[in-house]
Amino acid sequence: MRLYLSRWVCLDVESNLHRLKEEICRAAMDGASIAVLPELFLGGYQREVDPAIARESFASASRAFPELLCVFGSHSEEGVNRLTAWRAGEEIAHYDKVHLFHPNREHEMWSPGHRLAAVELGGLRVGFLLCNDIRYPEAARALRMDARCDLLIVPAWWPWRRDHIWRALLQARAIENAMWVAGVSVSASVYPGEEFAGAGNYVFDPVGDPVPTLDDRSYRLNTEHPPRLVVDPLEHPSPSCEMEFIET
Repeated sequence: MRLYLSRWVCLDVESNLHRLKEEICRAAMDGASIAVLPELFLGGYQREVDPAIARESFASASRAFPELLCVFGSHSEEGVNRLTAWRAGEEIAHYDKVHLFHPNREHEMWSPGHRLAAVELGGLRVGFLLCNDIRYPEAARALRMDARCDLLIVPAWWPWRRDHIWRALLQARAIENAMWVAGVSVSASVYPGEEFAGAGNYVFDPVGDPVPTLDDRSYRLNTEHPPRLVVDPLEHPSPSCEMEFIET
């Protein structure tokens, strides 16, 4: 299965909307089954984006390439930071960011989400997290153990200066849950007052090895012949343990 992770430079909203369909077309031409664009890729933190116009653009791009699962980072009228998944012009799932990033004052911009989401794609179960949610291992664990997800997709707006943390968290979620993990970050923002250098795109296989890529966009996941697991959490789930706390 081919996975396309956009290397997106966030410009003004009008330019971003114009380029959206071109990027989905590029993924389709690459033979991808899934195309992923980053968190807040249309407007970042400072540009005003009409959620209705965004949805119309998502529907149009998805309708033009109905075989693709398209994953977009966006927001909604409900005041949430939203990941939305589309196929054949229809929204099939959405997920709202649970752990808002307080250093960026996200808690003053949005309300937190309260549920996880996953979809089925050709026998593969795909789960979603957004950016800072990757720091919390219980969410990825629930997607693996309860939803039986095989692939975790994590769109983000993550800074280059903390790329080492981003990479480490993605790799850790892959190793501990024995599943494919793909992280796609906005590569840059070029906009007055919001200049930004973003982290890299990464994909790790179920034993934590990086999946090679020639262009940081196209990744081939050998889901038919995955690597042999050292520990399979589905076969050997963690037992419940009591906690003993000793004051000294």
